[in-house]
Amino acid sequence: MGNLTYLKGVATLQMDEKKCTGCGMCIEVCPHHVFEMNVKNAMIINFDACMECGACRQNCPSGAISVQSGVGCAAAVIGSLLGRNGGECCCGPRTDETGAQKSGGCCS
Repeated sequence: MGNLTYLKGVATLQMDEKKCTGCGMCIEVCPHHVFEMNVKNAMIINFDACMECGACRQNCPSGAISVQSGVGCAAAVIGSLLGRNGGECCCGPRTDETGAQKSGGCCS
């Protein structure tokens, strides 16, 4: 499988490299190879492949990773595959029933 990309620049993933201890757990649990080790710690190398599952955050013993799992377009895609209503991605412009643009949304 090649490099996966969801939507460029919309993931909520953040890493505090100062807190990272270099344990490598994020690399082990990430299904899309978002992380890689440098000399001392892990770093994000493929930000746009992050599907915001939260496995990296849950398994990081030093609390160096933050990601809002269950938000953004990854949640919309997964929800639609599970047959849930409201499976549309809210990262683009939103409109109401009259077609007027609305503010806010999960990515604002």
